[in-house]
Amino acid sequence: MPQHISGEMRMTDNEEYQIQDQSVEIRKLLAEMDQLFDDFGAWLGGQKDAESGGFYYAASSRRMLGGAPDIESTAQALNILERCGWLAEVSAEMKDGCIRFFQSRQEASSGYFYDENPLMREDEVMVARAISYSLNALRKLGGQPLHALPYEAQQAPSYMSSPEDYLTWLKSVELTNSWRGCDRLSTSSVYVKQVETASRRAEFAQTAFDFFANNQDPLTGLWGEGSYYVRISGTFKLHIFYDHFGMTLPREERIYQSILYALRHEEAVDMCYIRNPIHLLSYMKLSISPEDLREIIAITLANMKRLLRADGGFSRELAHSPSAPNVAQVKEGEYYPGMPKAVHIGGGEVEGDMNAGTQALLIRSVCYQLAGQKAPPLTNGPMFIGMKRN
Repeated sequence: MPQHISGEMRMTDNEEYQIQDQSVEIRKLLAEMDQLFDDFGAWLGGQKDAESGGFYYAASSRRMLGGAPDIESTAQALNILERCGWLAEVSAEMKDGCIRFFQSRQEASSGYFYDENPLMREDEVMVARAISYSLNALRKLGGQPLHALPYEAQQAPSYMSSPEDYLTWLKSVELTNSWRGCDRLSTSSVYVKQVETASRRAEFAQTAFDFFANNQDPLTGLWGEGSYYVRISGTFKLHIFYDHFGMTLPREERIYQSILYALRHEEAVDMCYIRNPIHLLSYMKLSISPEDLREIIAITLANMKRLLRADGGFSRELAHSPSAPNVAQVKEGEYYPGMPKAVHIGGGEVEGDMNAGTQALLIRSVCYQLAGQKAPPLTNGPMFIGMKRN
């Protein structure tokens, strides 16, 4: 038991030793996690397409009929380069090529960014995400969109006509699969952020926050239906909305307990099931005991190992890299009404894919952050930035 000294609590020697032991174990786990990325830079370099300036989702994407680099994969590749500290090493010529890639994907009449696959336009989540991905990528590269964005071009969804219409739409979104439903809710923030006046923008945002608060499970802190991992993934999607407006998630302690339950009792069959809990923990900034942190990182590492592939990348799912990640949220045996058509961007092989790769690297960074450390740089960068490989 802690001893009282001069009115203050002081740890016993045994408690101090226990904390030190946990710290040593955490450092060992993080070092082991680093080794998973030995060939990651080489894998990333293999996804670059010099002609278009973009990046492919996976190696099999090059062999697909009609396969092409896509917006999300290219933006995710840039996120990887930035997170690794490699973006500064990229040549001006390559950066200009990436800028042209995103600019070429923007439709002049509507302001939306679209991939070459026409089915992408039918998925509201992909369409909204493409705006965020493209704008963030252009900002990183020092570029700008060539045309007005959808709200300014009066091409935003009809539910953005008024806060009342927005609330009606929010209530219409099914949460029978929390992950998919909350993704739809969260991506609406793309349009809310484009509302011109601050007071009007705040009115739309508050409409969403009030709706979210009324629909959160007070016991678990989660939203909607599904397994714990599905609901945690949905909660992660909503955290993105909260984060866009500088707001904290309600009932964070409840969410934390739900995360621990999922890690201990459910199988992480998707890289998102590994990333989303970890990312939520970093966002909530709760005080995590050394014992809990060691357990969290140990489970996370074990789950990541199962998704590491021979090519040096990571697969999104245990069985393979899903060929159409836009519909991969709803697994076999699960259901969500009105799912869009599959947008196939890969061959569905057992291989590394950009979606999983960017998440794996983020997981590593966040695990170091939770341990109070900065992740050391990865030295084996992709050949296109001229870094020597060991």
